[in-house]
Amino acid sequence: MKNQRLNAIREVVSSSLVASQDELRRKLRRRGIRVTQATLSRDIHELRLSKGPGGYSLPNGHADVAPAPDDDAPPSVAEMIDSFGLRVRQAMNQVVVATVMGGAQPVAAALDYEEWPEIVGTVAGDDTVLVICPDPRRAGEVEARIRTMLES
Repeated sequence: MKNQRLNAIREVVSSSLVASQDELRRKLRRRGIRVTQATLSRDIHELRLSKGPGGYSLPNGHADVAPAPDDDAPPSVAEMIDSFGLRVRQAMNQVVVATVMGGAQPVAAALDYEEWPEIVGTVAGDDTVLVICPDPRRAGEVEARIRTMLES
């Protein structure tokens, strides 16, 4: 079981952006591997994964995986919501996105980068993103899009 788990960690880290241990734990769970934070920490240490601005990487720097064509592009809104998002709620022409601690700024940056036409701007705290839309209808569209990402 341990070898299977270590191989799955190698696969996940080499094929996608993994910004946190919790995100790695969730990606493993989707593959049917349930692991505690303590075990995951030991596995990360054993595999000698390093964590940089681009998330976790293997000691060989992903040498066994071909780089993605848009490797320089920042993570998508969907990836950031998957990693950090908790809840979303509309308030008039605004949408409030609750995130894990420290997750608001990456989510807001991804929204800003993708330039959704329904969004006028974002304001990020530590665990909350305020998304400002021009009207309640567009705020409802943004809430629905983000809710779909949270539920997938």
